[in-house]
Amino acid sequence: MLSQQHIDTVRSTIPLLVSANTLITEHFYNRLFTHHPELQNIFNMSHQSTGRQPTALFNAIAAYATHIDNLEVLTSAVMRIAHKHTSFNIQPSQYDVVGHHLIETLRELVPGAFTPEVEEAWTAAYQQLANIFIKIEGDLYKQNANEQGGWEDFRAFKVISKTPESERVTSFVLAPVDGKKVIDYKAGQYLGIKIKPKDNEFEEIRQYSLSTTANQETYRISVKRESTGQIAGIMSNYLHDQVNVSDTIEAMPPAGDFCFEDKQQPVVLISGGVGLTPMQAVLDTLAKQQYAQPVHYLHACPKASHHSFKEHVNNLKSSLDLNIQTWYEQLDDDQEGVFEGQMVLEPIKDSLPLETGDYYLCGPIGFMMNVKQQLLSLGVSGERIHYEVFGPHQDV
Repeated sequence: MLSQQHIDTVRSTIPLLVSANTLITEHFYNRLFTHHPELQNIFNMSHQSTGRQPTALFNAIAAYATHIDNLEVLTSAVMRIAHKHTSFNIQPSQYDVVGHHLIETLRELVPGAFTPEVEEAWTAAYQQLANIFIKIEGDLYKQNANEQGGWEDFRAFKVISKTPESERVTSFVLAPVDGKKVIDYKAGQYLGIKIKPKDNEFEEIRQYSLSTTANQETYRISVKRESTGQIAGIMSNYLHDQVNVSDTIEAMPPAGDFCFEDKQQPVVLISGGVGLTPMQAVLDTLAKQQYAQPVHYLHACPKASHHSFKEHVNNLKSSLDLNIQTWYEQLDDDQEGVFEGQMVLEPIKDSLPLETGDYYLCGPIGFMMNVKQQLLSLGVSGERIHYEVFGPHQDV
């Protein structure tokens, strides 16, 4: 139980955290992996190399210290992180390991300021936060295990189809090896999958959006091939080049808090690049329900050959009141009905439900930041703008 003295002490260290910035979290991860290299089977090392994970962890620590006496402010962030943790099958014992190395990191980096009083306060604060995550994640694991088709731990799936959707994106349909049902999911959620690529020392776990409506029999993920030779592309290139029909991979139950909410209002789905994958699940779900409200589908990508699911989305016009708008950065001479360049909403604002619609965004961070600012400037209220970030969370 945190005392007021603990709270005051933790908050007093905020300037120290800010001055150290990501040096703390970079040191922490280096220390953690040095003492526990097996944890590289869990962590996405590409996010370590790009700095995204240390930055995300620093922002989370700073936010926790700032709001330690009013944690309700952090509820949505905590739920988002807890869902991500369940896709990695994070277990309570791992919180002890992380806590130990976090405290030792603070001791090593700020020895003069890390007094016994500060150590006691941060130990208590970390334990409080760990207990929150352990409780939420435990409830999610239990819920997933008890649902029809649910399970615990990683489950074996067989690839039953592999279909190119564009020049860069391929879909994989996965069926459980045991032949039993699979748990339903909400449109917008993702699947955590685990593979050990050949010649890799460690296993790789990645999260991929589920790209069609739930059917209790199979899952479909759609994966963009990242640049060859970069650490960020290890998993995607392995899936594209090495994983074939009849191969087996492992998966955790679906997770994620970026979910379509049926408010019986107009829906606007806005995506950039591979950010269209969760939008396919929303579109297919709406079509299955014969959704009566208008649906707007706005997508931007580099060029026509990178445009995934184009024909499928057009076919959904027969099931939905669907308005489609497309932007290509590189436009061919004979392409009609497509905007050239970056997505700009001003020319189509009169066709959008600015006052009543719910807006769902997914794509690169810069893309979503730009689109969100456009929506706000057009009068869309912030609470009606929802977004999903691939990888460690960032505010848009």
